[in-house]
Formats: sequence, C-alpha cells, structure tokens
Amino acid sequence: MSLETRRLAELADHDAFIKRHNGPSQDDVATMLKALNMQHMEDLIEQTVPSDIRLGRELALDEPRSESEALEYLAQLARQNRVTKSYIGQGYYGTHMPAVIQRNVLENPGWYTAYTPYQPEISQGRLEGLLNFQQVVMDLTGMELANASLLDEATAAAEAMALCKRGNKRSKSNVFFVADDVFPQTLDVVKTRAEFFGFDLITGPAEELASHDVFGALVQYPSASGEVRDLAPLLSAAAERNIMTCVASDLLSLVLLKEPGQLGADIVVGNSQRFGVPMGFGGPHAAFFATSDKLKRSIPGRIIGVSKDSRGNTALRMAMQTREQHIRREKATSNICTAQALLANIAGFYATYHGAEGLRKIAGRVHRLATLLAEGLKQAGITLAHDSWFDTLRLTGVDAGKIHGRAMTHDINLHYFANGDVGISLDETTTAHDVGTLFDVLLGDEHGLAVAVLDEQVVANGASGIPAVCQRESDF
Repeated sequence: MSLETRRLAELADHDAFIKRHNGPSQDDVATMLKALNMQHMEDLIEQTVPSDIRLGRELALDEPRSESEALEYLAQLARQNRVTKSYIGQGYYGTHMPAVIQRNVLENPGWYTAYTPYQPEISQGRLEGLLNFQQVVMDLTGMELANASLLDEATAAAEAMALCKRGNKRSKSNVFFVADDVFPQTLDVVKTRAEFFGFDLITGPAEELASHDVFGALVQYPSASGEVRDLAPLLSAAAERNIMTCVASDLLSLVLLKEPGQLGADIVVGNSQRFGVPMGFGGPHAAFFATSDKLKRSIPGRIIGVSKDSRGNTALRMAMQTREQHIRREKATSNICTAQALLANIAGFYATYHGAEGLRKIAGRVHRLATLLAEGLKQAGITLAHDSWFDTLRLTGVDAGKIHGRAMTHDINLHYFANGDVGISLDETTTAHDVGTLFDVLLGDEHGLAVAVLDEQVVANGASGIPAVCQRESDF
C-alpha cells in the first residue's frame, strides 16, 4: 500500500479492516527486503516478474473504501438487478429450503469445513448424512447402489459415459449415443469429455437408441422438453444389443414416475437441486449417481458404508474411494472433483424433513398445477408438443415474441426454443395464482380461464400428464 493510499485509508477509518488483514505488515516487508538485500518492493518485482508482462504503471483503482462502505456499495449495485420468476427449467427449479436445514446445516460451518471426511472417528454426523443421501437416491431411482454425490448432472453424465466404456466388456464399439432431447448443458459437457476420451458421439431421437452400434447411450427422463415416455422397450432393445444405458432423471419426478431401475437402466444420474437447494445462479448443485451392484468397483466418487468400530459398535466410514490422493492415477475411475457433500446433505435432509408422504404431496402438487395449466391452454386452442408431462410443457405454433413481451411485463422468464416453441417448467414454489398469471402471459388478458374452475375439472376427470405405463407402483 502506497503512502498516499495509506493516508486516504486512515481518513476513511479503514484501520479496523487493515488490522484484520492477513497480508504482511510494514515490518514484515522490511524484514523480507533486508534478507533479500533490496530497498523497495519495486526492486523485488523487477527481478522476479518479466518486463514484457508487467503493466508498467499503477493500477487504476478507485479510492479505498472501508468495509462498511464497500458492503453498502455492493448492496447498491445489487439493488439494480431485476429479479424475475423463472419457469425456464432445464434442470434448475425453484424450491423451498426448510428453515431448520438452512439454520442448522447451510449456515453451520460444522457441515462444510471438511471436503472429505477422511477421519471417520470425528465425522460420523456428516457420514450419516451422506449415507442418508445415498439411500434416498437408491429408493427413488430403483438402483442397488448410489454414491455420495458428484459435481453436477452434466459431469455425472460424462462420468456415466466413461463407466459404460469401462463396464461394457461385450462391445468393441468406440461410439456413444446421446438422445437429442437431453439438457443442452449435459450434451455440451458430454461432447467435450468424449473428444478427450477419444470417443465418437452420435445424437438422435431416443427411439433410435438401439439402432446404432454403440457401447453406451444416454437418455433424459422426463425429456428436456417435458415428455414422459416409456423407456422400458428402448432399454430392453439396447440390452439385447449389448448397449449399456444411462438415464438422466429428476429426483422429484421419480416420486411419481416409474423408477429407471425398474425400466432396465444400467446407470441413473441427475441433479438433487430441487430437494431444497436454491438455484444459485446455476450452481453448484449436487449430482447423484446410481448403478447396479456389479458395477460398484467402477463407479466414480465415494460410497459411505456401515461398519463396526473397535468395540463392536455400528460406525460409518468411506467404504470406497475411487479418486483420492492416495490412489494411483491409473487405478482411479475419475479425474475430476467428485463430491458436493454439503449440498448432498441438504438434499438428503430435505427428503428426511418431508418424508415419503411429504415428497408425494410436493410432486403431486407440481404435477397437478402443470396439468391444470395444460388443460387450460388446450381449451384456449394452444397446441402442446407432447401428450405427456410431469412439470414441463412445450407450446408449439405460438407467437413467442408477443409472449416474451408480456412475460417481461410480469417479470417472468420462460424457455424459448430456437424454432419458436415456448417451454414452461413449474416447481415447488409455483402457486395457483402463478398459474393464473401464466395464462395472462401466454394468452393475453382476455382468455376467460378461471383457475379454480379448471382445477375442479382436472380433479373430476382424474386428468394426468403421466401415462399409466409410466406411473410409479413401488413404495419408497
């Protein structure tokens, strides 16, 4: 800090912050320079930083601010943001974090100080939370095994592609198939990873899954545009051709939809964000990764298991670690950071807080509102791209420009497809009033639809967007 800057800081009462700063003091700097036989910090910079990359002048910085002044300035900038309600979906949804979880987990450093619970004797609480997360994922996906979270859904899908290659001993193909209706961010990450793995990639309709010579395939369930299709015939046909299959799914939808394990999936991945984790400007959000027991030695990430301590008491530990510092590189099953422990624990506690019935109520309400919206739009003459849905509708043949204008007036964000279609994804935070506002946005003010009347019709007719063959029958 220059003398002029220091004087300004003193005038602005910065001293309180400077005393807490972890940087070197003036005495520290003097001692260092003396040991180096130098007079000024500029001498050190000239001898260590090549001249061709030095700026050659002082940084053009604003006058210094005190800590309180800086916070007020940042708050002032934040107030300029325009906060809108998002119906974009595509893997990111509004959710309510229970206050008890926010206060006792998210805001409690005891839950997030350890990247990995290497010392199980002092990490039993976090280990139990992660074990709970694994069980939630296993119950909802219908798979035999789940790990303790991955980085996000897109990288989990890329890890699934790698696992398909490692685990498929019957196929000599070097090609991986991705359905063209997966989330765009997932497709982008899978493309990037495939390039560096040396894999070839094929994209196409999910129905073509088994018509290619590939070692593995990825499909979305429900699809990115909201369709709920019966995957059992596709996955069965793939198995007959020795194609390993990965289903990217949504945990909340699996409360009502038939579980992918029951449909024949080899791997199930997805995002646990809508289990109480705020959208957070796109991340981070804990992914889940579930598979069959026979693939446990190849699964990426870590698995928490139940063991016994030296006195014979039940204890928890990391039963498997497939990418850690003490594992030889050629033995690791992943080369990326493979955990989101804090957010996985939040998602697991969210499921515990609500319980099975609570989750059914939330998923049922989301689906009922989506069905109510769908029925109203159809009565108004709007064409839906699909006859099935869980929480997402895709509108075709509409004037996206007019809809966008009305949406901006109501501070609403929708999903606008490249071909002019419009997508709407509902979530836990959506209310009946919100659906009425959506009718105004999508149809204009003269639509004449009453949410209460539509709801009576939906209940009376037993209307549902989930095909009977896709409805969950097992308990959890």
